Amino acid sequence: MGVDLTLPIRKETIQGKSVFFVDDDALVACFDLRINEALIKELATKEPLRVVFRDDGFESDAVKINAEQIFKQVLPHTEVKAI
Repeated sequence: MGVDLTLPIRKETIQGKSVFFVDDDALVACFDLRINEALIKELATKEPLRVVFRDDGFESDAVKINAEQIFKQVLPHTEVKAI
């Protein structure tokens, strides 16, 4: 995703999920299971440039679709990926 591997990484627990922040807001990643819309909305408040989730980590397909829509509404320039 174009992020330098030497940038600082910190781990936080948000709503019981492990969330990794690379260079504060350059990249936010959460690979936990059962990701819900509340977590996605909270991550959007952090204003990241890029967000990565585990493809099968969402509570449902609807939550996965809504993740992209939430970021489009709040932060249209944030790149959202599920891998």
